[in-house]
Amino acid sequence: MKKIVVVVDMQNDFIDGSLGTKEAQAMLPRLKEKLQKITASGEAELIFTMDTHGENYLSTQEGQNLPVEHCIKGTQGWEITPELQAFVEKARTVVEKPTFGSMELIKHVGDAAEVELVGLCTDICVISNAMLIKAAYPEIKVSVDSSCCAGVTPESHDNALAAMKMCQIKVQ
Repeated sequence: MKKIVVVVDMQNDFIDGSLGTKEAQAMLPRLKEKLQKITASGEAELIFTMDTHGENYLSTQEGQNLPVEHCIKGTQGWEITPELQAFVEKARTVVEKPTFGSMELIKHVGDAAEVELVGLCTDICVISNAMLIKAAYPEIKVSVDSSCCAGVTPESHDNALAAMKMCQIKVQ
């Protein structure tokens, strides 16, 4: 049985763009090192997700609740950070998702024995996708590498990790 590592939304807007944080910037070198080890050893397959919005973002429910344009398809902010582009090319797939959690992602992980999530933001998209995977496949081991995630704030990152632990998602 295989392991899949889901790299969630490592896009420019979440790192140093319109919704960037110093925590996301600080985490990036650790994630790059982790992905180098994974691809060198062949221990897991990679799947990348991309938060993907249209020009009408501000008129959507999400845009009304978070009125900061981000990850508009085709913009520089929507692109996965250049530091991880080499890994995108080796990935099993890239899933564009219009909202926090992705039903499309669920279709790509059902054959795994283990799914590990890393990326941004711990407290929004990482937790949403971890919970969806756990709900869809309760016998798949689901984990999150907390050192390779960052949240909107350090406090909300920690809260999301605690919530995932309670739902039997292993937090490393």
